[in-house]
This record gives sequence, structure tokens and C-alpha cells, in this order.
Amino acid sequence: MVKQKTIKNEISLTGVGLHTGKEVTMTFKPAPINNGFTFVRVDLQGHPVIEADANYVVNTQRGTNLEKLGVKIQTPEHVLAALVGCDLDNVIIELNASELPIMDGSSKYFVEAIENAGIEEQNAKRNVYVVKEVISFTDETTGSEILVMPSDDYQVTAMVDFGTKVLGTQNATMKSIADFKEEIANSRTFSFLHELESLLENGLIKGGDLNNAIVYVDKEISDATMENLKKAFGKDKISVKPNGVLDNLTLHYPNEAARHKLLDVVGDLSLIGVRIQGKIIANKPGHYVNTQFAKKLAKIIKIEQRNHVPVYDLNLEPLMDIHKIMAVLPHRPPFLLIDRIIEMSDSHVVGMKNVTMNENFFVGHFPEAPVMPGVLIVEAMAQTGGILVLSTVPDPENYLTYFMKIDNVKFKHKVLPGDTLIFKCELISPIRRGICHMQANAYANGKLVTEAELMAQIARKQ
Repeated sequence: MVKQKTIKNEISLTGVGLHTGKEVTMTFKPAPINNGFTFVRVDLQGHPVIEADANYVVNTQRGTNLEKLGVKIQTPEHVLAALVGCDLDNVIIELNASELPIMDGSSKYFVEAIENAGIEEQNAKRNVYVVKEVISFTDETTGSEILVMPSDDYQVTAMVDFGTKVLGTQNATMKSIADFKEEIANSRTFSFLHELESLLENGLIKGGDLNNAIVYVDKEISDATMENLKKAFGKDKISVKPNGVLDNLTLHYPNEAARHKLLDVVGDLSLIGVRIQGKIIANKPGHYVNTQFAKKLAKIIKIEQRNHVPVYDLNLEPLMDIHKIMAVLPHRPPFLLIDRIIEMSDSHVVGMKNVTMNENFFVGHFPEAPVMPGVLIVEAMAQTGGILVLSTVPDPENYLTYFMKIDNVKFKHKVLPGDTLIFKCELISPIRRGICHMQANAYANGKLVTEAELMAQIARKQ
């Protein structure tokens, strides 16, 4: 089992936003299990949280931009790429402005900060989506295409062709996420001269200088343009190198542009919200095609996870039989609705119930067409979750469990006599002060029959 990871200590960086030109301080903080990557705007009232979620992408002009309830996060892709590249799962990123710092235009400084903060494992299984078939997205307008295919590891290949002689066609490949730090992280963002002219004229690149963006000269530079560039970058002299790049920068790699596009792919695809075990091939990638693919893949994963039925060997000796369950739970027949606990960790629990015609509730629900009441399925899931929360106290027999909230309940299929119900409850957030917030699913006959978000609290008996 690969465990989730976060950072050990918080660490801050200060820089300038490429497009806003505003100074911003960014702080990485450790996050609890299943938190994912979340941004917190500490400069706004209430410190609103924006999750790194593809569904919050609002536009992809000059970078990936997120927005939730009117709160914006601009250009997070280089930071997100660093978090994935450092093999992290859960990190809180606090910001005192909307745009993340550009630094040198790569992920290098973010990786260094993360390494200085330290990395630690968490006691929860990493959520990994194993690709089983080819999934693709094509932008018909630009011809850009991105796809994922089955692989034993997370691999990315980026193929770049902008139709210009100065850049030509470039490819870059990352065979393992372990290669990100050494081969991808320091690849800087780039722009073409014709793009730069337009951005400068419209005041859209206030934080740029020759130290955080490679500029490929794809046209003759007029005297007026040269003066504008010197003024914008605060330089007395600017010239073009033989390789077609403005001076003051030396390429780290001949294919640095392709490597940076690969870096962007890694960052943008983190918005899917789970790790991918598969090989990504991106042909002419950009933030639009990257994030559209992320949205498509996230939707496919959500549907598959919703319909996924875990398989357990019911012939094995259970973790807890009915006697051990009754030693923990205060419930008794006919209202004790679970027979076994099959599996349990700090963050999840799996229980089981054999549904028989002898159940008391079938006498009246419905005698001629017996169906297990949905509210009792929810109660059975809650009892399963109760085992998890009661496992956190040394004397569970002295506690009672009370419902606080039930949300998003869905009954998908009937449960009939003869069915075997499997209940799986997973923590949505860590247990605090005896309060347990969990996602609960019930399965029978190879199908998801009921799902709900449950919140309960244990209290000592009076």
C-alpha cells in the first residue's frame, strides 16, 4: 500500500505575479489525509478555500486560472507540478494575493522549498486511478491532443510544434515521477516575441523580466520594439543570441520548451484530484487542452469509483465477529444491524450483514414483497462507522453514538432477503473531539445500493 504524503513543516516564499506584477507571499502548510491540494486566500475575509479541482477552471489564457464563488487563483500550474513532482498528496497553500509567484518561471524554487520543509508519510492509502484503456481529448480548433494509456507507472511525453523555425519540433519524456526534480523542475516558461509585444502593449505581463521567461525571437525586432523591451525589462541593452533567444538567459536544455510544456501537463493534470497510473502523451499541449482532458478524466474516474464494488473474501476469519461487535456497540437485536467487521484502519472500516427473511422489519415492510427499509440501511452504515469512531477510545462500552447530520443520501437498488450487504465507511476529515464525518457506501449483488455522507458524535454515557 502506497501511503499519502504531506510536508513536515510550513515554509514560505515571496515573489511577484507574472501578469499582475504584485508581490505575493505563499506558504506551504501540512494538510490532513484526503485533503488534496487546497489554496487559501488569507488576504480575503473568511480566508476562503479553493480546491485544486478541474471543475473550478474558468479560463486558460496565459495560464490556468481557478475561480470558486468569485474567489480567484491565477497560474497555479508550476506550484502544483512541484507538489506532484515531490510525490505529495496533501498540502495547504496560503496566499495573500490571487496570483502565485512566477519565481524563475519554473518549478525549481518550489521543489527546493518543499524539500526544505521535509516530507512525511500519513496513515492513509493513496488514491490512485489505474488506467485500463486509452482515454483521449482533442481540440479540433488547434489540433492539440492529449491521451492516457495503460502503464505500470506515471509517465508523460510532450511533443511541441509551434510552426516556427526558431523553436522547431521538440519532444520531452518523463519516465517516472522520480525524474521530475532532476530533469523537469528547472525548465522555464517561454514566450515568442510576437506574443510578448502584444502582452506588453496591453499591460498584461507586469511581473516579467528576462530572468523568468525564455523569449524566442520569431521575427525581426524593430528599433521601436527593442526600446519597448529595454524599458519593460529595465535593461540598458538587449540582444538576440545565435540560437534565437533573447540574451541574459542560457537554455538549460536544447528542448527546454518541451520540458516546460511537460511540466505544465503535470501541474494541470493534478487538478484531476487523484494520482494516475498510466502514460500521458500530449501532442501540442496547452492549458486549455490539458484542463479539458483533466475535466473529462475526473468525470470518468468519479463515475467508475461510484460504481466500483470492493471485493472481500467473506470466508476469511473476520476482524470482529458478532460477539466482539456487541462488546463495542451498545445496540442489541433486533436493532443491531451488522454481523461482522471485515477490515479497519485509522481512516476506514468495512462491515457486513446477511439479510434474511427472518428480519423483524420484513413482517411489515412489505409482507408480500419484502424490501429492507432504506433508513435501516443508513443505520447499518452508521453502526459500521460507529465501530471506527469508538475504536479511538479505550473504553468504548461506556460511550453512545449519536447522529449529527445525514447528507446526500441516495438509494440506488432494493435490498431483498438473501442479499449480503457490505458497508464501507471512509473518513472525509480526521476524527476530532469524538466527531466522525464519513462517506458511507453499501453494496449488494455487485452493485452500489446506497450512499450517504454521515456525521456522528460519541458521548460518554450519563
